[in-house]
Amino acid sequence: MEPSRRFALVAGEASGDLLGSYLLQGLRGRWPDIQAVGVGGPRLAEAGMDAWWSSDRLAVRGYIEVLPRLRELLRIRTALGDRLLGPERPAVFIGIDAPDFNLDLEIRLRQAGVPTVHFVCPSIWAWRAKKAVKLAQAADHVLCLFPFEPELLAAHGIAATYVGHPLASVVPMEPDRTGARRRLDLPADGSVVAVLPGSRVSEIEYLGERFLRAADLMRRQRPGLRFVLPAMPALKPQIDALVARFGLGGAMTVVSGQSHDALAACDVTLIASGTATLEAALFKRPMVIAYNMHWLSWQMMRRKQLQPWVGLPNILAGEFLVPELLQDDASPDALARATLAWLDAPARMAAVQARFADLHRDLRRDTVQLATDAIEKILAG
Repeated sequence: MEPSRRFALVAGEASGDLLGSYLLQGLRGRWPDIQAVGVGGPRLAEAGMDAWWSSDRLAVRGYIEVLPRLRELLRIRTALGDRLLGPERPAVFIGIDAPDFNLDLEIRLRQAGVPTVHFVCPSIWAWRAKKAVKLAQAADHVLCLFPFEPELLAAHGIAATYVGHPLASVVPMEPDRTGARRRLDLPADGSVVAVLPGSRVSEIEYLGERFLRAADLMRRQRPGLRFVLPAMPALKPQIDALVARFGLGGAMTVVSGQSHDALAACDVTLIASGTATLEAALFKRPMVIAYNMHWLSWQMMRRKQLQPWVGLPNILAGEFLVPELLQDDASPDALARATLAWLDAPARMAAVQARFADLHRDLRRDTVQLATDAIEKILAG
């Protein structure tokens, strides 16, 4: 395999694995003989990547939460860098989100002459203003999901291309609720709540019990209500235990993966803050965004917050389209009340769905073409 046909990719969690899989499919469409290597999950593996490490090893969020894993993460990053600067040197390195892991690796590779692309602009407009300095050192080019980001990066001397969000071209403008319910063995009629507590171990630790307590409260108030919870396969045993603990087995369907079917099937979702909230918006689903983490991590993040919103749909809209219940406010009772409130307000639901449709149209671009065009220019020097 010629070095010019080896691409290295690193995706640090489930959302990056999904984005990376769409990008890799596009890369293979343009360069059918490429060899893709690096760090990824099941979606990248399906797209043909040789994953030297699983993205599960990198999936951690928060400042305090990362400490028990820090030595392992640094060891992986060093070993990965050594390998990519050895005989398996790639034509280009593509860091997919995960800036805390990828940017330092990109700096090392770029200084050694490996072209670097960062896919997904770090949220310097929301939390990470200082990341712009490191991003300028790390990336030859940034592929941006949102239209306002290239101009913002240009002010820091960073070359960037707006490529849109690949899921905006994958998710239909009108999701098939009936088909999704059939695939998940959910009743065609009646209200369904999708419960998405996150894809990381730490998120299940801090949000899993809160979300399931909230589901139990909702079920007691509305006995006919059904729930669906898409779980990462590695986390399913832990989630199944929580479902059994709260006696939710008859009302809650836990599935492995299938988060898009869950979002298509539901009427409203209780969802952890993160990229999944944007997916929920693309599915036009009203939501309650929640998050909880170690109290010290929360204090550190609050000091870095640049906007009043943390949820991507609210940030992109510039207003609180959907509720955000964070840290101590994310009590089971408050989560249950806010979620049920959507079901009692059909006009409010219709209004937010219309806003999400506008957002969907704004983000729909030929992402693969735009991204591979930018990468081809980087390869051409």
